[in-house]
Amino acid sequence: MHIVDGNDGSLTVEKCNFPAVFNFGDSNSDTGAISVAYGQIPPPPTEQTSGKPSGRFCNGRLIIDYIALELGLPYLRAYLDSLGPDTFNSGANFATGGSSIRKGGYSVFDLGVQVSQFRQFKSRIMGSYNSTDQLKGKANLPKPEDFSKALYTFDIGQNDISFGLQHTSERETRASIPNILDKFSEAVQQLYNEGARVFWVHNTGPVGCLPYSSIYYPKKSGNLDKNGCAIPMNEIAQEFNKQLKSKLVQLKANLTHAAFTYVDAYSAKYKLINSAKSQGFVDPLDFCCGSYYGVHVGCGETVVVNGTVYGKPCANPEAHISWDGIHYSEAANHWIAKYILDGSMSDTSIPINQACHAL
Repeated sequence: MHIVDGNDGSLTVEKCNFPAVFNFGDSNSDTGAISVAYGQIPPPPTEQTSGKPSGRFCNGRLIIDYIALELGLPYLRAYLDSLGPDTFNSGANFATGGSSIRKGGYSVFDLGVQVSQFRQFKSRIMGSYNSTDQLKGKANLPKPEDFSKALYTFDIGQNDISFGLQHTSERETRASIPNILDKFSEAVQQLYNEGARVFWVHNTGPVGCLPYSSIYYPKKSGNLDKNGCAIPMNEIAQEFNKQLKSKLVQLKANLTHAAFTYVDAYSAKYKLINSAKSQGFVDPLDFCCGSYYGVHVGCGETVVVNGTVYGKPCANPEAHISWDGIHYSEAANHWIAKYILDGSMSDTSIPINQACHAL
């Protein structure tokens, strides 16, 4: 750990100055991959999109966007977005909506595929710099040395739980967690072999508190907590997080040159849900865009049934924790990010700009 003298004579930990971020995940951190792969996500109908990030399952910024801002970097461009206006010199985002750690979930872009995309990305860049035309036209690409100095972020696992609960039993979903995390460990090991050294890992959030989950989970005695969250779903998420934390301890012991930070995003998100009213938000089970009541309407669409309009977006998205019943709003993401980025939700209590010292 590098200690420097402050202007007042105090000692502070030196910032890491990450030159790039490489992110892996699902729709919670997808900055445009799904829009490129399957068609543009509708723009937020209640927001002016000019000057705002697009291609997100949100009405604005995601936590990964606030990570980039905190580190003084541009918003991460989706790896699949080869024609985007931004460059890859500050990293790339391999997260894709619907992705899981294991194969066979909602999306073909599982974590193993995302790591393969990263390896191809790195290989082609390294080959480009090794060509005789070494310096020409490389301003929009990371430098070879950036790969070992970059921050590698993860926000994935929610879909493994959701898909398991949708297609199997709670017992089977819980029993699948060790295998899921073995696949996660394999992915981290592959990245480490490619030179990755600093890992910032979010655990999975309270899936039982998503309005979608609360709507469809069986209403039985003792199934819902005081906030309307599905208790059994959250218990599986908590078990996943417990085992994820243990897996990171193992990885830290085996990958001796790596720095790992386990980020308790679950607690940050549940803290917001539990204190929604006092924080200026409406009921956390109310969502702004789309509809699951009466008729299922996707965000950005409306239908009229017997004179009733379904799917019309709310007028005050900034007051909603949930944007569309599954994903968080920009206001909620901003609130959560403040707790995550300062290190108060990390097992080492280290802020993100010092994550390289989490040894």
